[in-house]
Amino acid sequence: MSLYAQLQQRAATNNPIRIGLIGAGKFGSMYLAQIPRTPGVHLVGIADLSPDAARQNLARVGWKPEQCQAASAQVALSTGGTWITDDWRALVSLPQIDVIVECTGNPVAAVEHCLEAFAQGKHVVNVTVEADAFCGPLLASRAAKAGVIYSMAFGDQPALICDLVDWARTCGFPVVAAGRGHKWLPHYSESTPETVWGYYGLSPEQAQRGGLNPKMFNSFLDGSKPSIESCAVANATGLSVPSNGLQYPPASIEDIPFVTRPVSEGGVLERKGMVEVVSSLEANGRRIPYDIRMGVWVTIEAETDYIKNCFEEYNAHTDPTGRYFTLYKRWHLIGLEVGMSVASVALRGEATGVAAAWTADVVATAKRDLQAGEILDGEGGYTVWGKLLPVETSQRLGGLPLGLAHNVKLLRPVKKGQCVSWDDVAIDTTTAAYTLRKSMELLSKSD
Repeated sequence: MSLYAQLQQRAATNNPIRIGLIGAGKFGSMYLAQIPRTPGVHLVGIADLSPDAARQNLARVGWKPEQCQAASAQVALSTGGTWITDDWRALVSLPQIDVIVECTGNPVAAVEHCLEAFAQGKHVVNVTVEADAFCGPLLASRAAKAGVIYSMAFGDQPALICDLVDWARTCGFPVVAAGRGHKWLPHYSESTPETVWGYYGLSPEQAQRGGLNPKMFNSFLDGSKPSIESCAVANATGLSVPSNGLQYPPASIEDIPFVTRPVSEGGVLERKGMVEVVSSLEANGRRIPYDIRMGVWVTIEAETDYIKNCFEEYNAHTDPTGRYFTLYKRWHLIGLEVGMSVASVALRGEATGVAAAWTADVVATAKRDLQAGEILDGEGGYTVWGKLLPVETSQRLGGLPLGLAHNVKLLRPVKKGQCVSWDDVAIDTTTAAYTLRKSMELLSKSD
């Protein structure tokens, strides 16, 4: 039975999937916009540091005021309304809730939210991919031990890439490469919240009018978010990562099967079976027509002449050899698609992407020469960007994961382009995120 049919059945029997949402910002608001249009689900509660802001966002996406005025969780449960609170623990501890959607974007807080949800017997759809990038394998392990499901969020590119990889492997195709698109030029890695709008093609006034967060947008532009998302894909699928960071080869959709081949066959990959990000800009800044900037893709290989001939007979677009083919989705709809994960987790008992091994890491890397005493401001800020590396390289360097490089003090200078190490910073060792990360390192050394 399809997920939609199962949701209709849950609605008909008055047995909806009961959901708790932590964080009602941009991503969360996009999911909120779809909930009233989806049968068989009930958003019991929203936990947000600013309940008033959450109410404003609900109004912005079209919720009627009476839908979110429940004075308590029990009122929400009895009336079908939604309770808004600033107490995430109270929300997570509700026995009736089936799925927690973690949507804060704060990796340290997200880890704490996920762990508590597991302890309370709740499935988790984790939108905060930063948390998954630096300790996803242990989050998945903790969820399994608790008998619940931990999942990436559909709509975000990592889950969509994992879906394409699963399609390929289930059909019997070897995955040569998989990834997403991006607008990229090398100097973007130095971008700050002050320079981001110029690179994006917006004025500061336009950005302010739209309520756009410069730090968040800069995390995409400077390569941090593509690295984080590629890391999550590698850890979920077992695909390897480039030895010295993403290469961002420029390519149109038509050229992806040509570019995403091994170097030995005329492409850019070090070997088959890797993640990569394709740029929508040529090296000279020219925009590439029909690009994959907002989409995802997977490149597969015809291993026999028969399969190669099938590609040809059905007019599939391939590389010049006829052996490499790319399937793609040109767009992703971000929070508007999260319902797929919620339904899959609650109805099928299946994650839409989950870390299976520690393959890759994202290391904080200096945007400029940094001095002792400076405070690192994390993803999308003025001090560091995230570089995707094989986990073996990260461990050899003692690399500080980008997810923990926020509001920490440098103890010594770090040169521009150099990875920040654990020894370079004074870090809070009391957080659950720090504990999980160190546990991953200890486990990897004992294997």
